[in-house]
Amino acid sequence: MLASLRAAGLPARGYDVVPMDIPHITDDIAVFSEELETLITVVRDIEQTEAVLFGEQNLAAIPSLIRIIISSTLSPRYVRDLRARVPAHIALIDAPMSGAQIAAQEARLSFMIGGDAGDIDAVQPLFNAMGKHFHRMGEFGAGMQAKVLNNLLAASNTAMTRLVLDWADEAGLDTSALLDLIHTSSGQNWFASGFNAIEFSRDGLEPDNTIAILVKDVASALDAAPAGSDTSLPLAVQQTIASLKPRD
Repeated sequence: MLASLRAAGLPARGYDVVPMDIPHITDDIAVFSEELETLITVVRDIEQTEAVLFGEQNLAAIPSLIRIIISSTLSPRYVRDLRARVPAHIALIDAPMSGAQIAAQEARLSFMIGGDAGDIDAVQPLFNAMGKHFHRMGEFGAGMQAKVLNNLLAASNTAMTRLVLDWADEAGLDTSALLDLIHTSSGQNWFASGFNAIEFSRDGLEPDNTIAILVKDVASALDAAPAGSDTSLPLAVQQTIASLKPRD
């Protein structure tokens, strides 16, 4: 995402707690935050978001900051509650994205965006640099609500596609041929169609990988489930994702 912003001629820089020998990325928060006006957060979870905004990095307190774009996938309830915690003069936009690493590398991410229309218009050039599809879902928090619902469906597709491929192995089918079939048939889904390009397609659950993020994303969707909802199916999907073993 940073590379795409730079390629578009935007004066973007990155920060990570892990030192990296990558141009325009620093692990020095003072260097990163100097004259910072627009912050895009793309961290793993609520704990890391807390550190960025209010904790160790405390970027919500930077005097020059005028807007924050939340691009992590988090609980919609948590995101909506940020408005009361972030200074009122800082515009808040939630803009989680979809498409996995391959879409980020090719600057064709899909963004689900929530916030004031004028605030979003002001940063649309940033989204244009990083993505291809932009879905304005409503007020602040609506983008995150849409994202967790999308990811719940993606997790379901991931769980079932992996099960189907395991069963295909047992039946002696050529899985490449089966994936080609699925792509042009009624079982078509994003995970199956992009299986050979998606970086986590063959992973099993590890604490720091994308499968674990999917487990977290289902939890975010469950946190925002309507009162009285039957959550048995999402919970079963979450359990299935959490039990995935690596595929050779």
